[in-house]
Amino acid sequence: MIDFRTSAPVTGSLNVQWHAGWPSPKHDPAPEIQVHAYSEHTVILRQNKSVHFEAPFLFLLFGNERALLLDTGATPDPACFPLRATVDALIEQWLARHPRSGYGLVVAHTHGHSDHIAGDPQFADRPHTEVVEPSLGEVREFFGLTDWPDGRAELDLGGRVLDLVPGPGHQEAAVVFHDRHTGLLLTGDSLYPGRLYVQDTEVFAATVDRLLAFCETTPVTHVLGCHIEMTRTPDKDYPRGTTHQPDEPPLQLTTAHLRRLRDALSERRAHSGDFIVVYGD
Repeated sequence: MIDFRTSAPVTGSLNVQWHAGWPSPKHDPAPEIQVHAYSEHTVILRQNKSVHFEAPFLFLLFGNERALLLDTGATPDPACFPLRATVDALIEQWLARHPRSGYGLVVAHTHGHSDHIAGDPQFADRPHTEVVEPSLGEVREFFGLTDWPDGRAELDLGGRVLDLVPGPGHQEAAVVFHDRHTGLLLTGDSLYPGRLYVQDTEVFAATVDRLLAFCETTPVTHVLGCHIEMTRTPDKDYPRGTTHQPDEPPLQLTTAHLRRLRDALSERRAHSGDFIVVYGD
């Protein structure tokens, strides 16, 4: 059994050059999914922009009893986007190093937009697998978030515990996941270096307030969202639909960006350097 309880979060590596597409998508030599081992028990995946311009990031976290796959990408067809095969291979490799029987998989989502759930059908017939439907009712029931949008819940992967914070405002069933083992705060589309689409400003601001309160008492190493849409020039983004982004900034943000986001919402301001708020209400 692996002891995931540590006095401080386990440090992983973000020393990675994310593949940001190709000038000619049809001739992109890179694989459909980029795989980066953040640590022994944590893997970050990115869908190739040549497959789908959204190029979402996905997260695979291993516990003693089951793994968590957070989000399933923007493309359903396994011939174009072999997510199931990739995840199965990663689990097989992890189990070869940490043998155990009856190992499970939970497939869940940061929120229910199509570019984060399209690969769900690839896991429909997978043994020992639970796929959490992305509707608000199913998310609340599965995770025990009875006081939505208030309150919190825990997801235990077998000694590895994640805190769940309701995150509506971008999408009604959004959830932010905090991994106690690594200290990673996985914010989905609520905060990342790109365009933050706000469905309801008041509800979104309340989510940011909950996250700020959570971070006051909880160690957070990095804030990781699900996209990169900015250039390295402050306030300059790539146009929607871009399939080659050679001047991308890093994926990781900090809790200070949460405060900057809250200030931007209070002032109903769009530009904040590392992200752009797009108001839809």
